[in-house]
Amino acid sequence: MSDITVAKRYAVALFQLAKEQNLLDQIEEELRAVKEVFTNDQELLNFLKHPKVTGDAKKEIISNAFSSLSESLQNTILLMADRHRIDEVSVMADEYIELANEEKSVADAIVYTVRPLTESEEAAVSSAFAAKVGKRNLRITNVTDKNIIGGIKLQIGNRIFDGSVSGKLDRLSKQLLG
Repeated sequence: MSDITVAKRYAVALFQLAKEQNLLDQIEEELRAVKEVFTNDQELLNFLKHPKVTGDAKKEIISNAFSSLSESLQNTILLMADRHRIDEVSVMADEYIELANEEKSVADAIVYTVRPLTESEEAAVSSAFAAKVGKRNLRITNVTDKNIIGGIKLQIGNRIFDGSVSGKLDRLSKQLLG
């Protein structure tokens, strides 16, 4: 079975538990932190994957490291470690976040601008583009990029909306040369 399929099953099970317990948002926030740990802490991953480390030692490390997490999430991570699926924790987190976003009709968006957006500008971008992708609103991550010269460039999933000056110049250059 592929890693993504396995991760999706854990994510669906955790999502259903979270929904029953009304903890969708809390577990989503916790999973974002867990994903960051599993993405950035290579020593922890190597320890948890090491064949000579006993299952009890792995469980103890996980329990201590993630003691502040909700019980459902802790148990899911422990189960994944027990079944030698610790590599899929980050993918499982992504799958869960996708399920939670779908449930709340939210999409994650990366907005590239020359300067940081104000709250009102973020709200305007969210309302303008959320409808275009069939969502109620967008969770915006603003990235400042001086290379776009002006305007905005927006990425939602695999869709890109490029209203930047540099994007327009690139298109114009291709049109004139082609």
